[in-house]
Amino acid sequence: MVSFELQAVDSKTGARAGILHTPHGDIPTPVFMPVGTQGTVKTMPWRDLIDFDTRIILSNTYHLYLKPGHELIARLGGLHEFIRWNRAILTDSGGFQVFSLSDLRKITDEGVMFQSHHDGSYHFFTPEKAIEVEYILRPDIMMSFDQCTDYPISEIDARIAVERTFLWAKRGYERWTELVGDDKHIENAPSLFGIIQGSVYPNLRRISAEQILSIDFPGYAIGGLSVGEPKQEMFDILKLLLPMMPSRKPRYLMGVGKPEDIIRAVALGADMFDCVLPTRNARNASVYTWNGKMSLKAAYYAEDTRPIDENCGCYTCRNYTRAYIRHLFSAGELLAPYLATHHSIYFFMDFMRKIRQSILDGNFSNFMKNFLENFNTETQHH
Repeated sequence: MVSFELQAVDSKTGARAGILHTPHGDIPTPVFMPVGTQGTVKTMPWRDLIDFDTRIILSNTYHLYLKPGHELIARLGGLHEFIRWNRAILTDSGGFQVFSLSDLRKITDEGVMFQSHHDGSYHFFTPEKAIEVEYILRPDIMMSFDQCTDYPISEIDARIAVERTFLWAKRGYERWTELVGDDKHIENAPSLFGIIQGSVYPNLRRISAEQILSIDFPGYAIGGLSVGEPKQEMFDILKLLLPMMPSRKPRYLMGVGKPEDIIRAVALGADMFDCVLPTRNARNASVYTWNGKMSLKAAYYAEDTRPIDENCGCYTCRNYTRAYIRHLFSAGELLAPYLATHHSIYFFMDFMRKIRQSILDGNFSNFMKNFLENFNTETQHH
């Protein structure tokens, strides 16, 4: 089971540094979790992630349930053993994928009927079934099955989703409690986090928070943001919700991954983040540096003998030039996405480490100010 230890709170902002204790090791927070949807962070061997001191990755229940199947993974010893990753894993519930990938789905209070995007086969997920599938995978942290909403969404539809999310959270929590009660290795049992929904409607967010926080989850998450809503609306919701969340439990902001958004959310009191952005962008030659975003395909770099980022200590930056990496992308070489992803994940791990250290040192406000002044959110040629 997981527990959270709060170590420091920045005096000028709400930024927090802590340690999330899990069955597979301690995780210093704030933390960014690389996404390993199918049980792999795309193009990355574990060796690289361990070199970066990555303590936790995120895997996707929906994808693993469909292929290779949760029961097969259980027969092979659970997700950690199957993928041979001996650090922490968080699994999402599959709710987001059920709503975003399945063309044909039917949602009722009972659950969701959906079709596999692989072969069109029909599957029915109740909140209990989602919890059972996650539990069989045996991650360190599993997420409640919730109703994700698109943006924009009407207030009426958002309200229905909030009520359903609460209903499902209660049912999922009950099933999780039963499974923990029967667990012969309770110290390694997965912990369940609840998810607050409500789109961009402050009144619905407040209702959802009160409902979800009334259930004694080991941690709480904010879902349904970073889905296309205006940036200011996202931060308005965070300013409302984060102070409502218990200070002694981890606060997870789901799906937010732009560095400038992460650091602002940390300032408001968020502890955990995940996003496909660093890996997906890197495979398409777009990487982050301490100066901002850059596209390695740009003709501008054809003869540039500098590393991607002169302030970076990763293997890619120590050994390869922008000109060469650009050539690899132009030639369609498989080394290109690996080198770009390697740099990208290293940057995010380094970024989070420096944020955390600045909180512990009582210097977070200055660190954030300097970072945002030097970080250009538009793709740069520099």
